[in-house]
Amino acid sequence: MPSFVVHEHHATHLHYDFRLEFAGVLKSWAIPKGPSMNPGDKRLAIQVEDHSLDYGNFEGVIPEGQYGAGEVIIWDKGSYEPIGDMEEGLRKGHIAFVLHGSQLMGEFVLVRFQKGAKGNEWLMIKMQK
Repeated sequence: MPSFVVHEHHATHLHYDFRLEFAGVLKSWAIPKGPSMNPGDKRLAIQVEDHSLDYGNFEGVIPEGQYGAGEVIIWDKGSYEPIGDMEEGLRKGHIAFVLHGSQLMGEFVLVRFQKGAKGNEWLMIKMQK
């Protein structure tokens, strides 16, 4: 199964970076309030640049003056099962998956806003089961 990781990132503002292994990279979204296990929460998730797979194990300090400067720790990590075709889902702006982590477990979706100036704004939602 492919992996996922959530980095807690103490940069200019605390946020969480959610990353899914897909097509040889980590597809990444910055989530200002962090992912939630509450199905009532719809968390803003800004899609950012892809990262290399080895970045999934990174913990440490990004030096001052570099992009993303600040402390990074792994908040959660595990594997995931895609629901449906990930490539098509990314293109259409709706991907679903089941997370198997220590903090995040169960079915989630990422849904891209239809109206967004940059097209990189998504919502991360825990599905009810």
